[in-house]
Amino acid sequence: MSATNASNGSRIETYEDFVKVHDLLLAASGLPQSLHFKLFQKLTSETFDGGAHFQIEPCEEGRQRRLLLTSETMAKDSNVFLIDHAWTFRLPDAYKLLQEVPGLVQRMAALMCVDVEDDGGSEQAAESGGKMTAEEVLESEIRNAKETGDGFVRWLELEELGLDDATFLSLNLSTKFPDLLALSLCGNKLENQEKLVEEVTEFKNLKALWLNNNPVLEKSDCGMEDAILQGCPKLEIYNSRFTHNFGEWALGFCADVYGKDNPASSHQGNLPLQSVTSLDLSNRGIHNLINKAFSPFEMPNLSYLNIRGNLIEENSVSDLFGLLKAFYCLQSLEVDIPGPLGDSAVEILESLPTLSSLNGVDASKILESEKHIVDSMLQLRLPEWTAEEPLADRVLNAMWLYLMTYRLADEEKLDENPVWYVMDELGSALRHSDEPNFRVAPFLFMPEGKLASAVSFSILWPTQNVKRGDECTRDYLFGIGEDKQRSARLTAWFYTPQKYFIQEYEKHLNKLQSKRLPSLSIKSSATTVVHRSDGSALRVYTDIPQIEEFLTRPEFVITNEPKDADIIWTSMQIDEEVKKAVGITDQQYINQFPFEACLVMKHHLADTIQKAQGSPGWLQPTYNLETHLSQLIGDYCLRKRDGLNNLWILKPWNMARTIDTTVTDNLSAIIRLMETGPKICQKYIEHPALFQGKKFDLRYIVLVRSINPLEIFLADVFWVRLANNPYSLEKHSLFEYETHFTVMNYGRRLNHMNTPEFVREFEEEYQVKWLDIHQRVKSMIRSVFESAASLHPEMHDPKSRAMYGVDVMLDASFQPKLLEVTYCPDCMRACKYDTKAICGGGETVRGPDFFNFVFGCLFLNETIHVCQL
Repeated sequence: MSATNASNGSRIETYEDFVKVHDLLLAASGLPQSLHFKLFQKLTSETFDGGAHFQIEPCEEGRQRRLLLTSETMAKDSNVFLIDHAWTFRLPDAYKLLQEVPGLVQRMAALMCVDVEDDGGSEQAAESGGKMTAEEVLESEIRNAKETGDGFVRWLELEELGLDDATFLSLNLSTKFPDLLALSLCGNKLENQEKLVEEVTEFKNLKALWLNNNPVLEKSDCGMEDAILQGCPKLEIYNSRFTHNFGEWALGFCADVYGKDNPASSHQGNLPLQSVTSLDLSNRGIHNLINKAFSPFEMPNLSYLNIRGNLIEENSVSDLFGLLKAFYCLQSLEVDIPGPLGDSAVEILESLPTLSSLNGVDASKILESEKHIVDSMLQLRLPEWTAEEPLADRVLNAMWLYLMTYRLADEEKLDENPVWYVMDELGSALRHSDEPNFRVAPFLFMPEGKLASAVSFSILWPTQNVKRGDECTRDYLFGIGEDKQRSARLTAWFYTPQKYFIQEYEKHLNKLQSKRLPSLSIKSSATTVVHRSDGSALRVYTDIPQIEEFLTRPEFVITNEPKDADIIWTSMQIDEEVKKAVGITDQQYINQFPFEACLVMKHHLADTIQKAQGSPGWLQPTYNLETHLSQLIGDYCLRKRDGLNNLWILKPWNMARTIDTTVTDNLSAIIRLMETGPKICQKYIEHPALFQGKKFDLRYIVLVRSINPLEIFLADVFWVRLANNPYSLEKHSLFEYETHFTVMNYGRRLNHMNTPEFVREFEEEYQVKWLDIHQRVKSMIRSVFESAASLHPEMHDPKSRAMYGVDVMLDASFQPKLLEVTYCPDCMRACKYDTKAICGGGETVRGPDFFNFVFGCLFLNETIHVCQL
């Protein structure tokens, strides 16, 4: 069989056929050519032999799996393995498939390690049966002190014993244990501040006090802490954080010099910390690190120091560098970046030349790559769930840690809707590494030479030499460098330094708040009526059927030849190349303005408004994920910290009809969705105004005669678009198109409603005046086009006239929110139905006359059925 026959649809039987059909796919996969024949053999024989070379092993206490090599060795580029796809789907179908496909949700839950029930409660209950009472603990401690020490109890742990205030006071601890140095009362039921303070301040030698997880802390303010610190002048640790009194004891506790078995110094000399080589001071609430005990004299051998999670804001960067330089043995440092030592890893290493490692990364690699933010100790973002949560919900939350994606394409077009998939158990056990030893790529095998016969696999091959017992890893962001926000995108799988992202967000917010261009004044019309010198009708070329059918006034006539037209009104974008190819001249009027992308592409629209207006109330917080992912992550983290709603909507830059648009509150999902194309991420209007319980938006028609001066008109005709399902914020509903989206024109049930009827019923439902809402909408639309005219004067062209669709939603307070601006909007609905103008006297507007008054406004300077903004 010839290769030509294979590409025409015959079954592939030879290697030559395989290469001919799959040459582009093979090149795109990155698979070395030396492995192409082996791949062909395994695909045609359906050989899945990974199990003979790899072993899946639980890790992270059963919350994740990893893949180990069981073969003796495996050389770089020596083999290729097929990985099956356990679940392939389009995102809107995910929840439905989990509900309906037998065994799917169980398999996915097991693969993603979310099928294990949390039985911590039962274990705790089992343990409590054998737990000692407080009195028994005290007796045991006194007995141990007499048997092993000098008879004095200096360390006492009364944790999770159910102690209430009365029981605690009845123990009379301060009388029995006057020499106590450390007291832990974590996890009890203490509530009375006064009684607690009165009792613990009797311990004049107390060095550490833990009251964590007691109700008293939920009610307390700084007053209780101040009273305890005043009454216990030697206290160095309070609720796991250092006090301003911290010194040698607190440092010794963190270095494991002091503890329950050794609560006090046993050193004969005055340097109890001299043997300390490793010191973890992370998350200790340290504000000032310059301290007599924290010095190279006290700790001359210190080689590892962790000061993450501390503000240390009372010391300058230069003072801290001076302090740390004195530790001449210090080789490894962990610190927040940005943080107390600044925001550059390179500058830290240059200031502390003895360091060989910073945040777990080799110093030479940092200096070589010139990375400013580094961290190799990122904590895994593992799935979280409750015991009551259904398996399907757990999978929907966890799947973003496992999903991969591709888009199908044939000779004619690219599929607009991306395909997502989960690799089988073996493939899904491959964890991330910045220095991976394997690579994975999706591969569509077309056994009959056509896309219709395609079966999707992933292919796996070693990119380094690997030996038995090695963990097999891949780079989750293969080919994505810092120029594409690699560090920020790792947040999908790891807890990255929040402080950095919050700082980036705050800088972004401050910049927005400083923006505000003055409003443009409304000037009298400067455009002239368009007419032909011989007085004949204006010739219009169009590819829009509604204009051909409904533009019937005698001043205009349709022509089929663009070169003969006075006016070209088309749904396609006309650039210089198109003008040249079609023969369009500068004397012809065109229904688009130069650089109108600043309005009609979603990322440019947001950028235009933010540069001109900052963050007006009518624009939801919006981020271009290709450039402002870090700022979005910072905003998300602050909202999560403050308990605010964190639902976001992701929209492709330039797709219509809500294609590839997603609503989610999952940060991993937001980041991963970047993989299907450039998007904006916009704060979702979680509390919109509803109409009879359903979501709706409004389509307004704006006519632009001129950019300079700005001449814009709002058509009297606008229409409402209703969702089909009642509005809900239930997690399942986020996958229901007909609950959260209103565009139903394309193959879905259209819930049409006459505009005057909608307005009348809306006013009755909410007891509001639509004219007030309409006035706010008009003001917002004027501001949108003012922003474009101010920032982009190059848009002006005397031979341009245009019509734009402006989509608006109302929030629960009936304030307008801008959704998007569309070029050459679909106006079939306006042409099809007669309606009454809501404003301007309530005149009847005949549907078939829609384009007659649009063209009359734009080319004849009429103002019938429009109002100037």
